Amino acid sequence: MQHSKRIMVTGGAGFLGSFLCERLLDQGHEVLCVDNFFTGSRWNVAHLLSNPAFEIIRHDVTFSLYVEVDEIYNLACPASPIHYQHDPVQTTKTSVHGAINVLGLAKRLKARILQASTSEVYGNPDVHPQPEAYWGNVNPIGPRSCYDEGKRCAETLFFDYWRQHSLRIKVARIFNTYRPRMRPDDGRVISNFVVQALQNQPITVYGDGSQTRSFCYVDDLISGLVRLMGTPDEITGPVNLGNPAEFTMLELADLVRELTGSRSEIRFMPLPVDDPRHRRPDIGNAVAALDWAPETPLREGLGKTIAYFDKQLTSPRGRHQLAAE
Repeated sequence: MQHSKRIMVTGGAGFLGSFLCERLLDQGHEVLCVDNFFTGSRWNVAHLLSNPAFEIIRHDVTFSLYVEVDEIYNLACPASPIHYQHDPVQTTKTSVHGAINVLGLAKRLKARILQASTSEVYGNPDVHPQPEAYWGNVNPIGPRSCYDEGKRCAETLFFDYWRQHSLRIKVARIFNTYRPRMRPDDGRVISNFVVQALQNQPITVYGDGSQTRSFCYVDDLISGLVRLMGTPDEITGPVNLGNPAEFTMLELADLVRELTGSRSEIRFMPLPVDDPRHRRPDIGNAVAALDWAPETPLREGLGKTIAYFDKQLTSPRGRHQLAAE
């Protein structure tokens, strides 16, 4: 029988964090959700509030937090360009000061701690697909740097705490993830395309649409995070977690139009600065160390995501919820 733990999830009311909280509760753990609700939403965890094993604290990780827990998942940080570029200084502080604070807490508690890093540490990659050994091609002074370099610095801090203080760390590099419960205004390509298609608005494709991404259904991603946290201490990562199936933006737009029956046209827009041309994870380490690989095909996951947004856009409660977010 699995031993019950008290686990803190920073960013726990966000898209990924809320699903992680659910999974941990389902496994019989106590969960402390920490979020400042900048991009997270109370709606995401409202159904968990009646669970006596669930607790939520409104708190910004750039300030110290004194709690007692056995494990820490650090997911706190805006993850889409529209949000992390809104206040780039705060984004960097969230990644760097936040990492310092949760690492200090883990050091005091001798707790195991996992960092939710990102495929953006690879920048606009010269190596394809991207293995963990690749150091990346990142612009340190561009508009995306607050997120890219913030996450890179957080990884540095995690490994320095591991070397200097023997802290039990885990680092996951998360590639594009999707599912119902995404915010319609979060700037992620799947939510953008789906909402535009459902409303028969032009689907905005940046550049010529030949740039590629790989999309992982969130249930698969959460399984990877939990498995990584449960590995022996000598497995620190970083470990890529994502779906190696690769699609161009035009292929994604066509699939969304097919599944929604949309009349939307494609509208091409200028490519944002430093937008990666390719993104595909090499998941060999995840397969070997975690016995993990994603199971949900894009068509299946998109169908569920489209049904969710369709309901949100047509129901009065859903429209109110989307407005509140």
